[in-house]
Amino acid sequence: MKKRLSALTCAACLCAALALPAAAAGAPAASVPAYTDVAADAWYAEAVEAVSLGGYMTGTSEAAFSPNAAVTRATVVTVLWRLEGAPAFSVEAPFPDAAAGAWYETAAAWAKGKGIAAGNDKGRFNPDSAVTRQELAVLLHRYAQYKGGDVAEGTLSLYSDAASISAWAREGMAHAVGLGLIQGSDGRIDPGGAATRAQLAVILQRLMTPAMG
Repeated sequence: MKKRLSALTCAACLCAALALPAAAAGAPAASVPAYTDVAADAWYAEAVEAVSLGGYMTGTSEAAFSPNAAVTRATVVTVLWRLEGAPAFSVEAPFPDAAAGAWYETAAAWAKGKGIAAGNDKGRFNPDSAVTRQELAVLLHRYAQYKGGDVAEGTLSLYSDAASISAWAREGMAHAVGLGLIQGSDGRIDPGGAATRAQLAVILQRLMTPAMG
Protein backbone atom coordinates (compact mmCIF):
# COMPACT_ATOMS: atom_id res chain seq x y z
CA MET A 1 0.00 0.00 0.00
CA LYS A 2 1.31 3.38 -0.96
CA LYS A 3 2.35 5.51 1.99
CA ARG A 4 2.18 9.25 2.42
CA LEU A 5 5.66 10.64 2.91
CA SER A 6 7.06 14.08 3.49
CA ALA A 7 9.14 15.67 0.76
CA LEU A 8 12.17 15.35 3.04
CA THR A 9 11.87 11.58 3.38
CA CYS A 10 11.21 10.92 -0.28
CA ALA A 11 13.95 13.27 -1.43
CA ALA A 12 16.44 11.47 0.78
CA CYS A 13 15.58 8.17 -0.93
CA LEU A 14 16.24 9.61 -4.36
CA CYS A 15 19.35 11.60 -3.45
CA ALA A 16 21.36 8.39 -3.18
CA ALA A 17 20.85 7.85 -6.88
CA LEU A 18 21.85 11.40 -7.69
CA ALA A 19 25.06 11.40 -5.65
CA LEU A 20 26.94 9.50 -8.34
CA PRO A 21 30.28 10.79 -9.55
CA ALA A 22 30.06 12.23 -13.03
CA ALA A 23 32.17 9.45 -14.51
CA ALA A 24 29.64 6.91 -13.25
CA ALA A 25 26.82 8.92 -14.78
CA GLY A 26 27.99 8.34 -18.31
CA ALA A 27 29.72 11.68 -18.82
CA PRO A 28 33.01 12.96 -17.40
CA ALA A 29 33.12 15.90 -15.03
CA ALA A 30 34.00 19.14 -16.73
CA SER A 31 33.84 22.88 -16.26
CA VAL A 32 30.50 24.48 -16.96
CA PRO A 33 30.14 25.25 -20.67
CA ALA A 34 29.81 28.92 -21.52
CA TYR A 35 26.29 28.63 -22.91
CA THR A 36 25.42 31.82 -24.72
CA ASP A 37 21.68 31.30 -24.08
CA VAL A 38 21.91 30.93 -20.29
CA ALA A 39 22.11 34.33 -18.62
CA ALA A 40 23.91 34.43 -15.28
CA ASP A 41 20.78 35.73 -13.56
CA ALA A 42 18.32 33.35 -15.22
CA TRP A 43 16.09 31.42 -12.78
CA TYR A 44 17.50 28.17 -14.13
CA ALA A 45 21.19 29.19 -14.40
CA GLU A 46 22.27 27.52 -11.16
CA ALA A 47 20.44 24.32 -12.11
CA VAL A 48 22.05 24.23 -15.54
CA GLU A 49 25.44 24.56 -13.89
CA ALA A 50 24.67 21.71 -11.47
CA VAL A 51 23.42 19.25 -14.08
CA SER A 52 26.25 20.14 -16.44
CA LEU A 53 28.91 19.54 -13.81
CA GLY A 54 27.24 16.27 -12.84
CA GLY A 55 27.17 15.09 -16.42
CA TYR A 56 23.41 14.50 -16.32
CA MET A 57 22.53 16.96 -19.08
CA THR A 58 24.58 18.44 -21.89
CA GLY A 59 23.92 21.26 -24.28
CA THR A 60 22.25 20.97 -27.64
CA SER A 61 25.54 22.30 -29.01
CA GLU A 62 28.83 23.50 -27.55
CA ALA A 63 27.44 27.01 -27.17
CA ALA A 64 23.73 26.41 -26.51
CA PHE A 65 21.73 24.72 -23.77
CA SER A 66 18.37 25.61 -25.38
CA PRO A 67 16.61 26.14 -22.04
CA ASN A 68 13.25 26.95 -23.60
CA ALA A 69 13.21 23.98 -25.96
CA ALA A 70 10.79 21.19 -25.20
CA VAL A 71 12.23 18.11 -23.52
CA THR A 72 12.00 14.94 -25.57
CA ARG A 73 11.29 11.42 -24.38
CA ALA A 74 14.80 10.41 -25.41
CA THR A 75 16.31 13.12 -23.22
CA VAL A 76 14.28 12.24 -20.13
CA VAL A 77 15.07 8.52 -20.17
CA THR A 78 18.74 9.26 -20.89
CA VAL A 79 18.95 11.55 -17.86
CA LEU A 80 17.36 8.91 -15.62
CA TRP A 81 19.67 6.24 -17.05
CA ARG A 82 22.69 8.41 -16.28
CA LEU A 83 21.48 8.75 -12.71
CA GLU A 84 21.82 4.98 -12.48
CA GLY A 85 25.41 5.08 -13.72
CA ALA A 86 24.64 4.54 -17.42
CA PRO A 87 24.59 0.72 -17.14
CA ALA A 88 24.91 -1.57 -20.13
CA PHE A 89 21.44 -2.87 -20.81
CA SER A 90 19.43 -4.66 -23.47
CA VAL A 91 15.93 -6.08 -23.80
CA GLU A 92 14.72 -8.96 -25.91
CA ALA A 93 12.19 -6.77 -27.71
CA PRO A 94 13.49 -3.18 -27.86
CA PHE A 95 11.36 -0.32 -29.07
CA PRO A 96 11.13 -0.67 -32.86
CA ASP A 97 11.91 3.01 -33.38
CA ALA A 98 14.93 3.14 -31.04
CA ALA A 99 17.50 2.96 -33.84
CA ALA A 100 20.59 0.85 -33.32
CA GLY A 101 23.49 3.11 -32.45
CA ALA A 102 21.27 6.06 -31.48
CA TRP A 103 22.59 8.10 -28.56
CA TYR A 104 19.55 7.10 -26.51
CA GLU A 105 19.43 3.41 -27.56
CA THR A 106 20.69 1.87 -24.32
CA ALA A 107 18.76 4.35 -22.17
CA ALA A 108 15.52 3.50 -23.98
CA ALA A 109 16.15 -0.23 -23.53
CA TRP A 110 16.88 0.33 -19.83
CA ALA A 111 13.74 2.43 -19.35
CA LYS A 112 11.61 -0.22 -21.05
CA GLY A 113 13.18 -3.07 -19.13
CA LYS A 114 12.69 -1.32 -15.79
CA GLY A 115 9.09 -0.34 -16.53
CA ILE A 116 9.83 3.38 -16.58
CA ALA A 117 8.88 4.06 -20.20
CA ALA A 118 6.26 2.23 -22.19
CA GLY A 119 5.52 2.54 -25.86
CA ASN A 120 2.33 3.77 -27.44
CA ASP A 121 -0.44 1.43 -28.59
CA LYS A 122 1.85 0.35 -31.45
CA GLY A 123 4.78 -0.24 -29.16
CA ARG A 124 6.76 2.71 -30.45
CA PHE A 125 8.92 4.90 -28.20
CA ASN A 126 8.67 8.15 -30.19
CA PRO A 127 12.06 9.42 -28.97
CA ASP A 128 11.75 12.88 -30.47
CA SER A 129 8.27 13.59 -29.12
CA ALA A 130 7.96 16.53 -26.73
CA VAL A 131 7.12 15.58 -23.15
CA THR A 132 4.28 17.34 -21.35
CA ARG A 133 4.52 18.27 -17.69
CA GLN A 134 2.18 15.46 -16.70
CA GLU A 135 4.09 12.94 -18.82
CA LEU A 136 7.34 14.00 -17.15
CA ALA A 137 5.69 13.58 -13.75
CA VAL A 138 4.67 10.03 -14.64
CA LEU A 139 8.22 9.14 -15.73
CA LEU A 140 9.61 10.56 -12.46
CA HIS A 141 7.02 8.62 -10.48
CA ARG A 142 7.88 5.36 -12.23
CA TYR A 143 11.56 6.01 -11.59
CA ALA A 144 10.83 6.47 -7.88
CA GLN A 145 8.90 3.20 -7.87
CA TYR A 146 11.76 1.43 -9.66
CA LYS A 147 14.10 2.70 -6.93
CA GLY A 148 11.93 0.89 -4.41
CA GLY A 149 10.96 3.87 -2.32
CA ASP A 150 7.56 5.11 -1.27
CA VAL A 151 6.06 8.01 -3.13
CA ALA A 152 4.81 11.43 -2.11
CA GLU A 153 1.19 12.51 -2.35
CA GLY A 154 0.76 16.17 -3.08
CA THR A 155 -2.58 18.00 -3.02
CA LEU A 156 -3.63 18.60 -6.62
CA SER A 157 -6.85 20.40 -5.68
CA LEU A 158 -4.78 23.48 -4.81
CA TYR A 159 -4.49 24.20 -8.54
CA SER A 160 -7.36 25.70 -10.49
CA ASP A 161 -6.70 23.48 -13.51
CA ALA A 162 -6.32 20.23 -11.55
CA ALA A 163 -9.38 18.80 -13.32
CA SER A 164 -7.44 18.88 -16.60
CA ILE A 165 -4.87 16.40 -15.32
CA SER A 166 -5.41 13.13 -17.18
CA ALA A 167 -6.59 10.21 -15.05
CA TRP A 168 -3.50 8.16 -15.93
CA ALA A 169 -1.24 11.00 -14.76
CA ARG A 170 -2.87 12.00 -11.46
CA GLU A 171 -0.77 9.70 -9.29
CA GLY A 172 2.42 10.85 -10.99
CA MET A 173 1.48 14.51 -10.71
CA ALA A 174 0.60 14.09 -7.02
CA HIS A 175 4.04 12.55 -6.47
CA ALA A 176 5.85 15.35 -8.31
CA VAL A 177 3.85 18.06 -6.53
CA GLY A 178 4.31 16.41 -3.14
CA LEU A 179 8.07 16.36 -3.61
CA GLY A 180 8.12 19.91 -4.92
CA LEU A 181 9.59 18.74 -8.22
CA ILE A 182 6.85 20.33 -10.30
CA GLN A 183 5.32 23.57 -9.10
CA GLY A 184 2.50 25.68 -10.41
CA SER A 185 2.32 29.29 -11.50
CA ASP A 186 -0.53 31.71 -10.81
CA GLY A 187 -2.49 28.88 -9.22
CA ARG A 188 -2.20 26.62 -12.25
CA ILE A 189 -0.16 23.42 -12.72
CA ASP A 190 -0.46 23.32 -16.55
CA PRO A 191 -0.36 19.51 -16.95
CA GLY A 192 -0.61 19.59 -20.73
CA GLY A 193 2.08 22.22 -21.23
CA ALA A 194 5.40 21.23 -22.71
CA ALA A 195 8.17 20.54 -20.20
CA THR A 196 11.27 22.54 -21.10
CA ARG A 197 14.94 21.72 -20.76
CA ALA A 198 15.27 24.47 -18.16
CA GLN A 199 12.45 22.93 -16.13
CA LEU A 200 14.09 19.50 -16.30
CA ALA A 201 17.39 20.95 -15.11
CA VAL A 202 15.65 22.60 -12.15
CA ILE A 203 13.81 19.37 -11.30
CA LEU A 204 17.11 17.48 -11.25
CA GLN A 205 18.65 20.14 -9.02
CA ARG A 206 15.69 19.82 -6.63
CA LEU A 207 16.24 16.08 -6.47
CA MET A 208 19.89 16.68 -5.65
CA THR A 209 19.06 19.12 -2.87
CA PRO A 210 17.61 17.50 0.28
CA ALA A 211 14.64 19.36 1.72
CA MET A 212 15.33 21.32 4.88
CA GLY A 213 13.07 20.97 7.88
